[in-house]
Amino acid sequence: MIKYAQLKQNRRKFLALTGLTLKEFEALLPAFRRAYERQYPLNRTLAHRPRKRRTGGGRKSSLDGVEQKLLFVLVYQKTYPLQVLLGETFEMSQARANQWLHRLLPVLHQALEDLGVMPERNPRQFAAHERRRGEKLDLTIDGTERRRQRPKNPEKQALHYSGKKKAHSDKNVLIVNTRTKRVGYLSQTYAGKTHDKKIADNERIAYPRKATLRKDTGFQGYEPRVAQTHQPKKSHPKAS
Repeated sequence: MIKYAQLKQNRRKFLALTGLTLKEFEALLPAFRRAYERQYPLNRTLAHRPRKRRTGGGRKSSLDGVEQKLLFVLVYQKTYPLQVLLGETFEMSQARANQWLHRLLPVLHQALEDLGVMPERNPRQFAAHERRRGEKLDLTIDGTERRRQRPKNPEKQALHYSGKKKAHSDKNVLIVNTRTKRVGYLSQTYAGKTHDKKIADNERIAYPRKATLRKDTGFQGYEPRVAQTHQPKKSHPKAS
């Protein structure tokens, strides 16, 4: 079983399994604890009825402690395993793992909202979202893919097959502040075969007019209304 007290001793493995450094995890933990206690007060049951016995009574949970709960949901978000595998990893049934995910994912979302680190999802609100941050408007746009289960429908198989990744995948476009590394915008999810530029065109993102936008060749020809765009040129091999 993966346990927080043991995993935090191996910082490289901790990052690989959660996507966060130990310092980032500890910064998120207080907000996650507050969000969990608001959603599930200690004096109430899961059904939000008054408790008849003291908190902590009865059988100990596999996710005993808020650190273990946060670890559980972050491992799921980072590695996206089948729930039966997630359950085995944390010594619980698949049904129990499903219940915990439905309980903890909204709590994680609220904690990130409270910390002000959730990316904007409405493309028309992105410009206002970035101006409110007060950071230098140096932005980088890129596409990201993640593996998904192979669809049973042949048409969906072809649509989700990414030749770049040699696997079936889903895709999103991200816009990141180049200096702070903060993700400012996350697009809707598209089939893995969809081209990066096509997603950006379809999203119709409103940028701050004074922004600098950095992009790669996947966005060739994408020229939104910003102060300037930068795209690196491919270097040609020298003739021998």
